[in-house]
Amino acid sequence: MATVAESSCLWQIGETAGFVWHALKEHGPLSLSKLVKLVDAPRDTVLQSVGWLAREDKIEIEETSRGRIVSLREDD
Repeated sequence: MATVAESSCLWQIGETAGFVWHALKEHGPLSLSKLVKLVDAPRDTVLQSVGWLAREDKIEIEETSRGRIVSLREDD
């Protein structure tokens, strides 16, 4: 059974995933650093949210020479 702290943490990651999705919808593909700056949440939470969205197959992450670029999947 999840504790209150675990439930709160999962809720925060899920809510932040929504903010990440909307930022990508509005601004298009973004580097992880720009995404962290745009989304008003702690860096760790934003990165966990990116993982959440990747696991749900909602985003694509492209490796470039300068870092990772995150974008929404075409079918979303």
